Amino acid sequence: MTPQEYVQQKAAASGSSFYYAFLFLSKPRRAAITAFYAFCREVDDVVDDAIDPGVAATKLAWWQAEVARSFAGQPSHPVTQALMPLAVEFNVQQAQLQAVIAGCQMDLTQTRYLDYAALQRYCGLVAGVVGEVAATIFGQTQPQTTGYAHQLGLALQLTNIIRDVGEDARRGRIYLPMNELAQFEVKAQEILNLEYSARFTALMRFQAGRANELYEQALAQLPAPDRRSQKPGLMMARIYRTLLLEIERDGFQVLHQRVSLTPLRKLWLAWKVQAFG
Repeated sequence: MTPQEYVQQKAAASGSSFYYAFLFLSKPRRAAITAFYAFCREVDDVVDDAIDPGVAATKLAWWQAEVARSFAGQPSHPVTQALMPLAVEFNVQQAQLQAVIAGCQMDLTQTRYLDYAALQRYCGLVAGVVGEVAATIFGQTQPQTTGYAHQLGLALQLTNIIRDVGEDARRGRIYLPMNELAQFEVKAQEILNLEYSARFTALMRFQAGRANELYEQALAQLPAPDRRSQKPGLMMARIYRTLLLEIERDGFQVLHQRVSLTPLRKLWLAWKVQAFG
């Protein structure tokens, strides 16, 4: 299997909404974003599949060294072998890849966030930076687009957090800010026990409102000259906002299930953005 086949398989196998947005890109840009996305999946899977935190920490340290070696011209993993030939052309920087790894390292040592400011710092590493890299690969020409991309990354990550509350709780993690749990009188143990209540629903409605505000703020920052090039990001925004709406309509029943859209619906939403803007 070639490095290009490996990253393609990694991206497609994830079933992520991001994959559907990649389909409409030119071949070089699609190759670059697929390789970058595969890198993000590799390091994220280290944490999600971790049984022993010590082993996971060792693996992430290996990825830190691998990124450094790769930018020095010696990539050894199929993902970095696929990404490095495109990194210069699309301005993918070592510091950005290291930031993504640093965000994943936080997951090994931190399972709670005191307030939204702390959560925002984490989301900035695992999603905001990812948005910035993606915007560059998509064809960013305006400096203001960086702010849009970072903000959109935060909105997508908050949507993920809302969708995955139950799944994360089963791993002992709570990404909802602790001071906001207190504000809505929801105990952390209730979430870990997967207990629904009117208080929990109110808390989740508050989180969804914040995510929707972030989407609006992101879209307001996207400069007109880059709207066409950033269509893949707008596709992701459409898919994720539709998912968020489905979760809201379902009454935030996220503790016992993972709400998702069908592949056909994701493709339809992405195509509509491609066709009609």
